[in-house]
Amino acid sequence: MSPRIFCIAFLFISSLVLSTTDVVAQAEEPTLRAGAAAVDITPPIGVSLDGVISKNGPVTGIHDRLFARALVLDDGQERIAICVNDLCMVERRYFDRAKNIVNQKTGFAMNRILMTSTHTHAAPRVPYGRVGKLDDEYYDTLVKQIAQAVIQAQENLKPARIGWGSFDAGKYAACRRFLAKKGSVSLNPFGVAGDQIKSVSGRSQHVIQPAAPIDPQCSILSVQHLDGTPLAILGNMSIHYCGGYQKGQISADYFGSYARHLAKKLKKHNTHPPFVGMLSNGTSGNIGAVIKQDRRNYAAFEWIEESGKQFADQTLKAIENLDHKPDLKLEILEQELKLKVRRPDTDRLAWAQTILANPQQKTAHRWSKVYANEAIELSKYPKTESIIIQAIRIGDLGIVGLPCEVFTETGLAIKRQSPFAATFSMELANGSSGYLPTAEQHLLGGYETWPARSSYLEIDAETKIRQTALKLLQQLNH
Repeated sequence: MSPRIFCIAFLFISSLVLSTTDVVAQAEEPTLRAGAAAVDITPPIGVSLDGVISKNGPVTGIHDRLFARALVLDDGQERIAICVNDLCMVERRYFDRAKNIVNQKTGFAMNRILMTSTHTHAAPRVPYGRVGKLDDEYYDTLVKQIAQAVIQAQENLKPARIGWGSFDAGKYAACRRFLAKKGSVSLNPFGVAGDQIKSVSGRSQHVIQPAAPIDPQCSILSVQHLDGTPLAILGNMSIHYCGGYQKGQISADYFGSYARHLAKKLKKHNTHPPFVGMLSNGTSGNIGAVIKQDRRNYAAFEWIEESGKQFADQTLKAIENLDHKPDLKLEILEQELKLKVRRPDTDRLAWAQTILANPQQKTAHRWSKVYANEAIELSKYPKTESIIIQAIRIGDLGIVGLPCEVFTETGLAIKRQSPFAATFSMELANGSSGYLPTAEQHLLGGYETWPARSSYLEIDAETKIRQTALKLLQQLNH
């Protein structure tokens, strides 16, 4: 072989080897990408904080700011977004408006976006506390800010790897509904006897035991850049809130404290976008506030900061042992579900009108006038309400998005029956439709079951919602 022919052959073979290596490298390159972002959604002074039952008045000051925190994941075939908002609750139509903005600006499919509220009680309830124009202006700004969080997270997409795990937070949680001896519970606001639950406003001297179990698990989704730098952490805790506020002061509660402490511990100076920590509310509709771990008298907001720090520290410890993978499959399913509304009958409306016509009269319960007004408001509701149930698959992790303030029994049942190795649920997802007691808890009565704008779905709503969530999880397990 002549030197010239040998040289040409050598160059051809070398080129073939290099191109083959490039193809292999491309095939092995991880396709999973992730991006996160946080957008300030703090309301201005004067915006309403009023709730359906509790009347918290307008914003008078800001202790700590509120954020919409978004995480976007993309595996090359599917793109999903999870947006956790420091708000008490948000009606579905406002989340739908935010999703529509994202869709119009980026093409992101609306049914690929999960939006939820943390349920801090020191933030607006949208629009349940609405008083006037200032609230409407904030709501209009809010939906744009929530959308912007998702848009920015999508713009920050980078190759990533994901791991998940959990730690036991049971010592911080307790059921706030107590089973009491039959006949021992005071009359409900409607003047009716028969409740067997001592709860937020039911009284009894004969308590037997907590009416339901807790969910002790704090679930963690950890997202890192390929170089190991933390990108985002999504926690999920089934505890109602922390509390310990000053009236009128805005706060993201322990959810915001958790995010701040994670960011402080994981802050690094590099070319990556800022780390984003977020904590979603699990199934905590019947769980009380974060239990203090000592006998100290904490100042306003002090236990919020301390409990958030403790949860953040335990999260970081758990993450040390997680296996982060860059090649996980993503999927999401969504289903619309139409449920009946427990509107008041003729007798209940007549009772309400009598109560409201004589505001000075003595009533069976200190909240009778409140529930009389709620009966009138509930009578204006449509006969049915359409809600969204979502299920997400990230490798062998399942995430469920449920509207309502969901009881722990529902979350625990979904975890037990899920086909995935790990599963957790987010409540108040994609809307807010009141409390969601199980059918058994409805029979026991108590604050969370009394018909009002805070609890109005049909008695069998929990069964239908839970079964739908499990069906979607099964469909994702293929």
